[in-house]
Amino acid sequence: MSQTMTDYLTPNFKRSEFACKCNCGFDDIDKRVPYILQQVRDHFDKPVIVTSGCRCEKHNAAINGSPRSQHMLGKAADFVVRGVDPGEVAKYIDEQWPNTLGLGRYGTFTHVDVRRGKARW
Repeated sequence: MSQTMTDYLTPNFKRSEFACKCNCGFDDIDKRVPYILQQVRDHFDKPVIVTSGCRCEKHNAAINGSPRSQHMLGKAADFVVRGVDPGEVAKYIDEQWPNTLGLGRYGTFTHVDVRRGKARW
């Protein structure tokens, strides 16, 4: 099946990249998430790989995700910017959106979510 422009949420991100990894079909990502990741990609000019986007309740439990995970609401993504330290990525996001978003700094990836209010860890 060929890709069309309607498969893309932003110039570089397809809806399928945010789909639940258990193949249940949950891919209803909040449009603000790919927008933020597009800004990150444009800033670093490097590929961004989504490692976790939407998660159904069953998949979230299987990977020991938080029972209140923003992933289950389609409002979060864990991702890697190829060749860029996750701390540097988190610093950029925090500078661009200092008073909002959920932002997690991990050793091998960055988490961002569009929850109400600001959260940092």
